[in-house]
Amino acid sequence: MDAVDAVVIGAGVIGLAVGRALALRGLETVVLERTQAIGTGTSSRNSEVIHAGIYYPTDSLKARQCVTGRAQLYAYLESHGVAHRRCGKLLVATAPAQQARLAQIQAQALRNGVDDLRVLDALEARALEPELRAVAALHSPSTGIVDSHALMLALRGDLEARGGALALLSPVQAMICGDNDHVLMVGGDAPIELRARLVVNAAGLWAPDLAARFAGLAAPHVPTARYAKGNYFALSGRVPFSHLIYPVPEEAGLGVHLTLDMAGQARFGPDVEWIAPASPDAIDYRVDPARTSAFVSAIRSYWPGLPDAALQPAYSGVRPKLRWPKTAADDFVVQGPAEHGVRGLVNLYGIESPGLTASLALADEVVSRLQP
Repeated sequence: MDAVDAVVIGAGVIGLAVGRALALRGLETVVLERTQAIGTGTSSRNSEVIHAGIYYPTDSLKARQCVTGRAQLYAYLESHGVAHRRCGKLLVATAPAQQARLAQIQAQALRNGVDDLRVLDALEARALEPELRAVAALHSPSTGIVDSHALMLALRGDLEARGGALALLSPVQAMICGDNDHVLMVGGDAPIELRARLVVNAAGLWAPDLAARFAGLAAPHVPTARYAKGNYFALSGRVPFSHLIYPVPEEAGLGVHLTLDMAGQARFGPDVEWIAPASPDAIDYRVDPARTSAFVSAIRSYWPGLPDAALQPAYSGVRPKLRWPKTAADDFVVQGPAEHGVRGLVNLYGIESPGLTASLALADEVVSRLQP
């Protein structure tokens, strides 16, 4: 039976960051990926935004890891030459009744350690973005965008440079948890059994279903997966904005916001569509054109000049949730031996936004949880 020090399940941005962190510590590490490429799930179906850490509850993992991870990520992008831009964002109030909410958000940001937000009145906001309709706005200069695929390629490069390996088309079918190591049953064209002292379940949407197949992990430590689909629309033509534009947050998401990619093209989304597929493999990622009118209405609340027929269905992503709507907001769940009692195992659940921003900080957190 083949044996390694550590196995990471899932080659999205979190799995690759964790694999890199383990390899940098001198551990023989293998990242197993069920598909034929890295980052085909949530990591490639998002807004590619580097978040400042504004909204999240005080002392939550999301708040701490986003603020810490943002600084780590910007430094990493600079050192590795990964395309990114600190374009900043405007969080806008489009009606006087929303101004109090902006004040609450700024206060929460300060509690999270984000102290560079600036309140803008309507004239100041329009001076930055003449096409914007807002009665007030918060300017976040630390918000940015990144080429997420280039980031994942850099993480993979670091992993492999330190002796780690990536195995594609290698789905983990089950695992037997042991006292000192674990045995993974890995499928694919040449199924194998692989022994590892450390295992990290970073399977994203598949993480709960996979954990349910870990013999030796008690059922109460396996949550029920929930899924919130977010649809995106692309803009035909040039966008008259240089900042990201966000409305006041809504339930389960940050509202239909305007983001830019590294080429300057605009996209809008995500909205929130709760779905209940039989499994993540059954998710329908098609964007229904019938959602266009709702997008137009949301966008014109802050950009009245959106041209008619300018939106085209683009893509969708699915957020891994642990609760249905109308319940408390999810936090990241980093579940290690202290929680479930299995030595050398960490499960990652509900790693949605700001997971990309927090990826390096989350990797450090995982490594710390793996220590005996």
